[in-house]
Amino acid sequence: MDSTTGPAVFHRLKLLGVGDAVTVDYDDGTAVDFVVRGAERFAKSAFPSERVYGATEVPELRLITCGGSFDRRTQSYRENLVVWATMTALRAP
Repeated sequence: MDSTTGPAVFHRLKLLGVGDAVTVDYDDGTAVDFVVRGAERFAKSAFPSERVYGATEVPELRLITCGGSFDRRTQSYRENLVVWATMTALRAP
């Protein structure tokens, strides 16, 4: 969620809620719209890899960042935050 130089790109990811829009813009001018359908936190030791990275029946987006408390011993956050979003539109340039 952050770095030694300040907030990272997903610093505000935890603010997304069900129904919020997310757009992915490509260099070629294409844009893909998604709607958030949920968010969950997982302990890093219990991260559901197959559920997060597995195949889907429809186009989906998973945004993943660190969360929870910071473990100074390992220099890592103890959890991951996963935001689940479903594609709503593909816009050509």
